[in-house]
Amino acid sequence: MNVEEIKKDFPILQNRNIAYLDSGATTQKPLQVIKAVEEFYENYNANPHRGAYSLSMEATEKYEDTRTKIANFINAKHREEIIFSKNATESLNLIAYSYGVDKLEKDDEIVISIMEHHSNLVPWQKVAKQTKSKLNYMYINDEFEISDEEIESKITDKTKIVGITHVSNVLGTINNVKKIIKYAHKKGAVAIVDASQSIPHMKIDVQDLDCDFLVFSGHKMLAPLGIGVLYGKKEILNKMTPFLMGGDMIEYVYEQETTFAPLPNKFEAGTQNVEGVIGLGAAIDYIESLGYDNIQKLEEKVVSYAINELSKLDYLTLYLTPNKENHSGVISFNIKGVHPHDVASILDSEGVCVRSRKPLCATTYEIFRY
Repeated sequence: MNVEEIKKDFPILQNRNIAYLDSGATTQKPLQVIKAVEEFYENYNANPHRGAYSLSMEATEKYEDTRTKIANFINAKHREEIIFSKNATESLNLIAYSYGVDKLEKDDEIVISIMEHHSNLVPWQKVAKQTKSKLNYMYINDEFEISDEEIESKITDKTKIVGITHVSNVLGTINNVKKIIKYAHKKGAVAIVDASQSIPHMKIDVQDLDCDFLVFSGHKMLAPLGIGVLYGKKEILNKMTPFLMGGDMIEYVYEQETTFAPLPNKFEAGTQNVEGVIGLGAAIDYIESLGYDNIQKLEEKVVSYAINELSKLDYLTLYLTPNKENHSGVISFNIKGVHPHDVASILDSEGVCVRSRKPLCATTYEIFRY
């Protein structure tokens, strides 16, 4: 198995003469995923959980089979711990509002890293203001990593929530989330892991990590757009209030009060992105058919080649941890004196698709200045 063989599974790479290097934003879709969505619409399209007729029951079976598949894929203890969402952003907002707003009190502390995606930062800003709690940051060192000293100085007895990205979508740094989770629990805090950038590249075992919540987006792991997952420990999810109301998350409705359905339906209001769920299941099948060992070997070969060649350019600055074992597939760089948008436009004229961005926040400006 090599890169050229794998590329044949992706129709868009056959139909367009491009080098697509923006999988950190969204991945292209293999034919196996596209066909799975097509097959659902051709043979099983109905609203799950809503009808007593056979077609609806078949759609329900397909939908729930994928939930079981995802639970097995990340080694969740219970299939009800898998909640379908629109994306990792929605999953993180659900945690912020259904858990954070209810649990945090004045002067409690939320700790996240400075390398978080906005989705794991902005909701906590709002929650902190609403609950009068404090939002603190773990900062990176000169090697673009979070040191043990930083973890232990920022996570304190006042910390109630710790949010951490498994792999930075900007730097590619692989954070030691297991160590952070263990220290968060030592201080009595719950731990949230954003696995959006890690799950396409490495095996994740939520029981081994012992995280309280874990989120990821399907579209970054070969699945359709608009489907995401929230994993949460069953005992925590059962105590949380729903984020969205209506549809299949209802048990009984009375004139003045309502009771909610048990997990996982409790957090899945309204008609879901069923075709996205089906596509996500097919994406998991595809990843498992390749095998994480093979994926990592191919990725290491491609990334090593890219870094070696880019390092030869004296007008280019790379932002990478020197610890290769702590780096995933993201490569960030600047062309000295040239705006990132101009760089991306010039590369696009040669059929190369890359992400260009402004600094994620003021504190990272020094890294991403041009």
